Amino acid sequence: MSNLTIGLLGALLATNQPQAVSNLIQQQTGLSVAVPGPGGPQQAALLRIMEDDDTALAEVDGWIQTNDVLAANGAGEPKEVMNQRIHARLDAVRMEYVNFLQLYPNDAKGHLAYGTFLNDIGEEAAAAPEFQSACNLDPKDPAAWNDLANYYGENGPVTNAFADYARAIALNPNEPVYYRNFATTVYLYRKDAREFYGISEQQVFDQALDLYRKAVQLDPENFSLATDYAESYYGIRPLRTNDALAAWTNALAVAHDETEREGVFIHLARVKLAAGRFAEAQAHLDAVTNSIYAALKQRLERNLAARENGATNLDPAVLAKHPALTAPHNPLPNAQPVAAATNTPPQLEPH
Repeated sequence: MSNLTIGLLGALLATNQPQAVSNLIQQQTGLSVAVPGPGGPQQAALLRIMEDDDTALAEVDGWIQTNDVLAANGAGEPKEVMNQRIHARLDAVRMEYVNFLQLYPNDAKGHLAYGTFLNDIGEEAAAAPEFQSACNLDPKDPAAWNDLANYYGENGPVTNAFADYARAIALNPNEPVYYRNFATTVYLYRKDAREFYGISEQQVFDQALDLYRKAVQLDPENFSLATDYAESYYGIRPLRTNDALAAWTNALAVAHDETEREGVFIHLARVKLAAGRFAEAQAHLDAVTNSIYAALKQRLERNLAARENGATNLDPAVLAKHPALTAPHNPLPNAQPVAAATNTPPQLEPH
């Protein structure tokens, strides 16, 4: 169960329920919402469904993980049986939302919650109309516009995503998720952004970087966000060395543990290698001892040796054909270099 759902259920027990619920939602999401009066059956019904939604998704995730372990040892349920059990559990939640919206068809939060559920179970096409209904019913809800923008960012038309992220930010300019999603979409779909805004590619990069910086400013301790921002410099030519190093230095400052710090050292070495600052690049590589980075460290050390031994004297056209001499490879676990994912739908965050 999400922290928000747990908190909402607790808020229902408060003496001043509407104010308690409104305050909690604002603390957790940055949203200021109007809540029905004390003991409203509509509000209570939706919260119960949201709780069951979270419980069902957690149960399904547990079933899959347990069955994977059993299957690896020659046991476990057949795939068909597992799928039937999963569908039955999720369909029960689906019907809860459907029945609720039949009773309360104008409940914007109900449509938004149902759309989020559908999106979570991979039914993005079915989620989109629910997000649109939420926007139509409550056009001042930035979370609804963000989720609708996420859909367009992944499924098109991407220009709708640009417009809807802008709406979300206008309604709540203090939510870092909206800036991050907007930045990712502008960066990945820069051809569309050039045409939509009538600007050059370098100006598109500037716009995406400005959005990332705003997100970092609002959420300065978020390591994942800091690395997303820093990685965005890899796709820009010529490399903005000083800005990239500043971004990676900021990521280093908010790394949670030695594994993340050593991952940043790899990135700092890559940027300094590309900039010809070989001694500094080697110093960063010397600080990397974790075995998960061994292959990447060796690759960078080979590239460094090649550059120091004369590869920098190669014709620029040769270097362009062999980007491994300078191009970075993402070392962070479960991460993708933004520059390498230009044609890949962005991984966007819900409200």
